[in-house]
Amino acid sequence: MTEIAFEDLPYRPCVGVMLLNAQGLVWVGRRFDEGQVEHVAPGHEWQMPQGGIDPGEDPLEAARRELWEETNVRSATLLAEAPDWYAYDIPRSVVGERWKHKWRGQTQKWYAFRFEGDEREIDIANPPAGDVEFAEWRWERMERLPDLIIPFKRPVYEKVVDAFRGFAAP
Repeated sequence: MTEIAFEDLPYRPCVGVMLLNAQGLVWVGRRFDEGQVEHVAPGHEWQMPQGGIDPGEDPLEAARRELWEETNVRSATLLAEAPDWYAYDIPRSVVGERWKHKWRGQTQKWYAFRFEGDEREIDIANPPAGDVEFAEWRWERMERLPDLIIPFKRPVYEKVVDAFRGFAAP
């Protein structure tokens, strides 16, 4: 079997969700699987909800589904859609070990939502899909997000912050 060159691998289509509370703070979760190969930078395990788009699925519906599957949140109103798709490459070692040479990275469509529920609705320990993604969560200032994410995703987080900066105010 011939291995496809890294540069020829496609990007996995995904969505990302910036969930903001009434004070303009952003929901972030610390990845539960921080010991996996994808986490190449200790101390950068925090991220916003994200996940793949199912075949034929509308990206906005995928964003709502991913938010629900990872946090149990349904009480959220759409604020905005990022103007572009943002892509990142994952480290080559991860392409082989974790992703089996299927994708070179992800291309993501990001959405901002306002959380309008009670915080008791957020339940990362009992996600509807059954796969626990996060070990803990907190509200964080938007400008700090690029410092919390794994370094290879940082440029995307900088673009997401730029796109949604206006929602940081209460």
